[in-house]
Amino acid sequence: MAASHPNVLLVHCHDLGQYLGCYGVDVETPRIDELANEGALFENHFVTAPQCSPSRGSLLTGRYPHINGLMGLAHGNWELDEGERILPQYLSDAGYETHLFGLQHVTGDTDRLGFDHVHSEGNLYPGVSPEVHQVNRARNVSDVVATFLEKEAYDAPFFASVGFFECHRVEEENGRFGFDADFYDSDDPDEVRPLPYLPDRRGIRRDLGEFRGMVSALDDGVGTILDALAAADLESETIVVFTTEHGIAFPRAKGSPYDAGIEAVLLVRWPGVVDDGVRYDELVSNVDVLPTLLECLDIDVPDDLNGRSFHPLLVDDGYDERDRVFAEMTWHDMYNPVRAIRTDRYKYVRNLWHLPTVYLSTDIFASEAGREVRESYGVPLRPAEELYDLEADPQESDNVVYEPGYQDVRIDLSRQLREWMETTDDPLLDGPVPPADYDEITTWPHEEEATGEPG
Repeated sequence: MAASHPNVLLVHCHDLGQYLGCYGVDVETPRIDELANEGALFENHFVTAPQCSPSRGSLLTGRYPHINGLMGLAHGNWELDEGERILPQYLSDAGYETHLFGLQHVTGDTDRLGFDHVHSEGNLYPGVSPEVHQVNRARNVSDVVATFLEKEAYDAPFFASVGFFECHRVEEENGRFGFDADFYDSDDPDEVRPLPYLPDRRGIRRDLGEFRGMVSALDDGVGTILDALAAADLESETIVVFTTEHGIAFPRAKGSPYDAGIEAVLLVRWPGVVDDGVRYDELVSNVDVLPTLLECLDIDVPDDLNGRSFHPLLVDDGYDERDRVFAEMTWHDMYNPVRAIRTDRYKYVRNLWHLPTVYLSTDIFASEAGREVRESYGVPLRPAEELYDLEADPQESDNVVYEPGYQDVRIDLSRQLREWMETTDDPLLDGPVPPADYDEITTWPHEEEATGEPG
């Protein structure tokens, strides 16, 4: 029998995609696989943006980045619009005690999130040393959560957001961005399975071997929390959700609208409600998570959310499944306006700025994998439109946008994407979107004197 007001434990990490044993990858993740075997796994869960803050903003608001205002990274001065409500605020209003453990990367002002208790937190700023992130490593954060559960330092029901630093790249002493091999164990590059959407090159294998050390540490951290829940006898009265914000930090994944960039793990364990080991292949978006949790907790779901609850799917009660999901990118470490629509079979992408075919965020550009891909692909400009038949070409390597047999699909998906942008008032329709600090960087000295504000 499920608890009438279950606790909610939302565990999230960086840059994991679906790189887990339970998703068919050749990596050992026994504790996360255990969580999947005790709940639901979503095979076709996609995020609204292949980058950190905008995707996390969608998870917490149930709204697309260009609607909630978080169109770039939080440390790049992007913020949620005034009045945007997020998950801990909804739950606090419903009587939940809310807790933040580890990192968040939604705002530079933690008070904006409205948690009742902040146990440890930090935003992720690129280019800093690995030591800065020590407090948010899975091992440390999971120990704090375990102590919290062991000492019963909460009033039920509670909501806890648990953020792990893994699996983000860090800048190392040589200027390379890797996976901190000095801290984590690495796998033998010769023993790892190559990524199907990248060339099989030594540098990429070496990066993958190091990356898997972070995955292992992440798995251990999840295991620590699962064990603590069991020891506190809270398993039966706690919904556990495990997810990440976008794909792995490799070329054609993180920062890209391809499936490798927008795919993300989503596991839900809810004893007494969700069947053990069930796997769903329906399309779901991370904007759907907030309305789903609200419905699970019998909290009214606002009408202005972009997501739709998949609670009926969990309880087998006439779920009206999606036929499409949308993804976007506007600002990251450079201006990169992209909009995309994905159906069961097709992916249509509109690129609204001239950039290289393979966009590489700073951390990937300065990695071994980034070097290998630059040498393999070069830097030709990408086309304005891309269309992929995911059934025939799951790696999205053959752009069929101009092939005669796909013109009906191209026109239809282009229309759907345009209509979505229009109905959601996408600012890209009015032209380029300036950076978040545009007003600051365009203030002239004489205006500073007049306003008293720094330029």
